[in-house]
Amino acid sequence: MSGGFSTETLTGADTVRAERSRILSDLLHHVDDLAATALAAMRAEIPAYRDRDAGFLADARDQIARHYRTKLAVLLEERTVTLDDIAFTRRAAMRRARAGLALADYINAFRVGQQVFWEAVVERAGRTFAGHEAALTLAAPLMRYCDFASTQAANAYMEFQQYAAAEAVRESRDLLETLLDGEAPTRGPQLAAAGAHGLTPGTRTPLVVVVAVLVGPADRTAVATGPDQGADARHAACAAIARTGVNGLRTLSVVRRSEIVAVPALGPGGDAGRLCDRLQAVREGLLGEGIALAMGISTVACGIGQVPQAYREARAALEFLPEDGGVAALPRLTPFQYLAMRADDTARHLVDPRIAALLAEDRERGGVLTATIRAFAAADLNLRASAERLQIHHNTAQYRLRRIQERTGRNLRHITDLVELLVAIALQDSRPRATNPGRKRLVSATNEDGRSADVPSGA
Repeated sequence: MSGGFSTETLTGADTVRAERSRILSDLLHHVDDLAATALAAMRAEIPAYRDRDAGFLADARDQIARHYRTKLAVLLEERTVTLDDIAFTRRAAMRRARAGLALADYINAFRVGQQVFWEAVVERAGRTFAGHEAALTLAAPLMRYCDFASTQAANAYMEFQQYAAAEAVRESRDLLETLLDGEAPTRGPQLAAAGAHGLTPGTRTPLVVVVAVLVGPADRTAVATGPDQGADARHAACAAIARTGVNGLRTLSVVRRSEIVAVPALGPGGDAGRLCDRLQAVREGLLGEGIALAMGISTVACGIGQVPQAYREARAALEFLPEDGGVAALPRLTPFQYLAMRADDTARHLVDPRIAALLAEDRERGGVLTATIRAFAAADLNLRASAERLQIHHNTAQYRLRRIQERTGRNLRHITDLVELLVAIALQDSRPRATNPGRKRLVSATNEDGRSADVPSGA
């Protein structure tokens, strides 16, 4: 008896697995029809969805289909849904909040979508025992997906509402314009907003200015819902940047036409490097949501009176970035590095051709001679110490120095010769990775007067 039961169970398990795969595959081939059915059910059951315009409904149908495809992929792969799987829900939640949809109605739409999906599962399961068992095995993972996705969507919705209340109000925008004009708030809501963000007038509070612009398509997958398809991405990025303060301070962050401008106050003893790390992490996180930014960060300014200059620095720093964006953080640069990045073609033409040829050849061969020059400078011209840094024998280091001198005519033990080599290396490092026609586009997106910032386009 026990043997017969075991055989039947194994056979049944295989059959159930096959039925489960059949059901999910069939649903995957009819996702668009299923999404249309779900949207119709939402409009029938939720009054707030009933009378929406065509753009809203198209966006809702697209989101339903994306959820269904993601859900089916997770089920077919028999794994747990992750934040990366549903990263697209954050911006959709923000669009619903901006459209004035109540949170209860938004979460109710998740319930309706789940119900339509489950009914489709049951219908395709048919009347067989294996089909029923396959549907039952899908019940728990479907509930987990719905709970996880709706929770993340609700969090994003509430986050945007908090941002809208705290950052997108007129006082924050007006405060930023006041600071950019070089003035200080003196009373009323602006003064209160300045204090809330650690930007107290009359003090020398250290701060930086951040300017960020979108690069690439604002959203490759979302349905267009208005004249500015990048608006949602900018607001999402603005909300994320607002959370990057240090010392418990909330960052003033405002969408200003095509750019995002933020003024993080560092507070007493604030670490600009730590803030740059946080902003870098924000950019990387937004990439997972399909939002690519070019972000320029100014040097540390002392007090709100220096905000206009810091703003110009942050905008000019964007010119250092490739067309796919990134973070240009001036607090991380030395004056030497900054000057090299701003150098024009004339500075590069002044490099001795012998030095340029050696560096170009060395780069193709792995850069060992360039590394030796740097190590020798970092070791204060101490050959043995530089060899230890490079983890090579000091005789090898000596040979490399002699080879560099033979090829370039420069003696690394002479300060002027060493500086000339280091400058040439820095100029080589500052060359763009590829021709970048997007640079002028980046600058024009942030310059209101139509003129490019005072930074060489080849930097």
